[in-house]
Amino acid sequence: MPAAYPLVFRPVLLEKVWGGRALAQFGKPLPDPAARYGESWELADLDATSASGAGGSAVRSVVENGPLAGRTIREALAVFDPSAHEIRPFPLLIKFLDAAENLSVQVHPSEAVVRAAAAAGAPGVHLKTESWYVLSAAPGARLYIGLREGVTRDQVESAVRSGDGPRIVALLRELPALAGECHTLPSGIVHALGAGVVVAEVQTPSDTTYRLYDWGRTGREAHVEQALASAFDDRGRVSATDAPRAGPMAEGELCARLAETARYVIDETRPRDGDEVTIGFPCERTGALDERGFVLMVIAGDGSLGANDGSFAPLTLHAGVTVFVPGACARAALLRAGRGLRALRIAIPP
Repeated sequence: MPAAYPLVFRPVLLEKVWGGRALAQFGKPLPDPAARYGESWELADLDATSASGAGGSAVRSVVENGPLAGRTIREALAVFDPSAHEIRPFPLLIKFLDAAENLSVQVHPSEAVVRAAAAAGAPGVHLKTESWYVLSAAPGARLYIGLREGVTRDQVESAVRSGDGPRIVALLRELPALAGECHTLPSGIVHALGAGVVVAEVQTPSDTTYRLYDWGRTGREAHVEQALASAFDDRGRVSATDAPRAGPMAEGELCARLAETARYVIDETRPRDGDEVTIGFPCERTGALDERGFVLMVIAGDGSLGANDGSFAPLTLHAGVTVFVPGACARAALLRAGRGLRALRIAIPP
């Protein structure tokens, strides 16, 4: 059996009505010149997806490099840990998103909705915490995160039932989309990516989305009752209001903490040209990371990922490359910065 080594996966490209062509900037193959691609799933291990999201079928990333090329992520993890009685699905879903047009105003299931679904034996309803790292934003581009203070359930339902777009948008909290900022959204918060924004997205592995409003587009299912039940509790209070924001990095910083949740930690790393650092090197004000594994999303520049003990072949890094570094080889993994290397390092806690 091969020893653990960093894995690169075949991207899963999804056409979306709101998508565009910007994913080509990150090396993603866009085979149909007339198609609008909204998502590149970089690392996924879902037994099922929503019909309105990825089509309803299972999506499992396939290894592209090394001895395990052609295996799924779950099969590869089983090879690396043959003594495990059960190999669980990979605990994150990692994407690049191109919002050439506004995404739907939507909500992911709240904790109360998930508990109710579990009690009723309803499958496929999961919490979904997600973080958006803004890679680029057109002038004037917006993010919609949460409801304005004092907005009630009745106001939201009335506006949505009316189909009055400006009335609905007036209830949303708007923020400017700024490159280098990271926004972390809990389940139950109303949100939408605005037009002209490209993001790297890190989230818990769920494709459950309830659509409230689709900016006048037709032909896509709405989930008004489920969305309202997730956005508000049974007393009419907003389910989630806190959406932490971090970044952009200060000039000259080498590493900055962008998000810290129970399921993942995100740092942005900008080693200087020619630097060599271990994959778990400490950010300023934080200790060195020794985790279950790391995902490295390269967002600019170039470099390589090698082994300080020669235990695996080096990988070439450039913008758009996403690598999973299993915990078993993380101590040996050495990041070598070429020109202008910038990456998101996503640590998976034990």
